[in-house]
Amino acid sequence: MLPHPFTVERVRRETHDTFTLELKGTNGIGGFSFAPGQFNMLYRFGTGEVPISISGDPERSDTLVHTIRAVGTVTESMERLKKGDIIGVRGPFGRGWPVLEARGCDVLIVAGGIGLAPLRPVMYRLLSRREQYGKIAILYGTRTPSDILYSKELEQWRSRFDLQVRVTVDRGEKDWKGHIGVVTTLIPRASFDPHEAVAMICGPEVMMRFTIRELEKRGVRRSNIHVSMERNMKCGIGFCGHCQYGPTFVCKDGPVFPYEKIEHIFRIREI
Repeated sequence: MLPHPFTVERVRRETHDTFTLELKGTNGIGGFSFAPGQFNMLYRFGTGEVPISISGDPERSDTLVHTIRAVGTVTESMERLKKGDIIGVRGPFGRGWPVLEARGCDVLIVAGGIGLAPLRPVMYRLLSRREQYGKIAILYGTRTPSDILYSKELEQWRSRFDLQVRVTVDRGEKDWKGHIGVVTTLIPRASFDPHEAVAMICGPEVMMRFTIRELEKRGVRRSNIHVSMERNMKCGIGFCGHCQYGPTFVCKDGPVFPYEKIEHIFRIREI
């Protein structure tokens, strides 16, 4: 429960309301290893604490990377951080993406908006062990072209011959020449074996609902679909009860869940 002090090494603006913090440990505290999909509790002294997914490279445990959208008092305060400032960190917490279990399979990554951030470590891990996986497809949707995260990195991945990278926007701008439409319209365009594919989905819940529906139409098995349910986390250890999701706790049983496990409550919108 005690946050460790980390120093802000770099603040990088991603979009008009989203930024990335690169953190280093202080007082002899180094970084720590984490699994793709896990999260940290970030503490802004004098303001509060929020759960944020780790969005850096799992192979670089010396640096913590978090991409954050400024949507409330705490994250708006973090948006004002500068190099050299101190921030508290607790973690890592939670269950990550099934990267090891997906070895030998095709992998389909579907992200909406800032949902690409929790899936970015998956891409780093897949690419560092590229020979262990079949086809890899990244399908990413945002509201507008100016909301696209990691645009330079997406271009680098798009240039590879062993990846499928497709990006769509809800509303195009005058210089946008790419696809327009919701992210589910990209699923028929992706090449993968639905019977052997593992799907990892992160984004707004309505987007995940329709994505699951389209994947099932393609023949992807429910047991191979995984979603990230990042909501209402306060303590990170299942103590406070804020993130109770039916019989589970998102912070310790998730945030990544096999769809099969939560299907019966995922369809109930009030939960």
